Amino acid sequence: MKQRQFDPLKLDVEAFARDGGQLDGEWSMVDLPRLAEAAPPESPAATWPPLRWSVRGERVTPRAAEAQTWLHLEAEATVSLVCQRCLQAYAQPLAFARGLRFVRDEDLAAQLDADSDDDVLAMTRALDLRELIEDELLLELPLVPRHEECPEPLVHVDDELPEPAQDDKPNPFAALAALKGKGSKQ
Repeated sequence: MKQRQFDPLKLDVEAFARDGGQLDGEWSMVDLPRLAEAAPPESPAATWPPLRWSVRGERVTPRAAEAQTWLHLEAEATVSLVCQRCLQAYAQPLAFARGLRFVRDEDLAAQLDADSDDDVLAMTRALDLRELIEDELLLELPLVPRHEECPEPLVHVDDELPEPAQDDKPNPFAALAALKGKGSKQ
């Protein structure tokens, strides 16, 4: 029997899982616009290494229960981010491996997702795998991007600030304090 061809940009999840399908490939990081917009100007997404991904479909039939549809998804990529300590661009590796369970509708997905540790999504006949992988990679981004160790020594802000100028002007709040003091003696 000839194996069916599946399009990762319009993946029929149910048929893919039923056939035990497997796909893998590479995409240019330019094709992931939400990740690409994190690129610093000196390191645009076009210069990043390609995203490598793989997906495997599976139908699981637990005892005395309805069959379950699963996608097992893995991806790895390297993006360029700006270190929040030294403000220099650096390469940040990202990787994930997830099992995603698909159910018949949004209501059931929301209920099962709240009740279990599994990631549960509603079934679709045209899943954009690239968009799903981009979502997962966005979740892998660090909250505060930074080098493990910055390549150049950090400059302490206190060292660069000039000493405050000594003025002969009286402090305006000292005059208010004096007025307040006069009012309390009466």
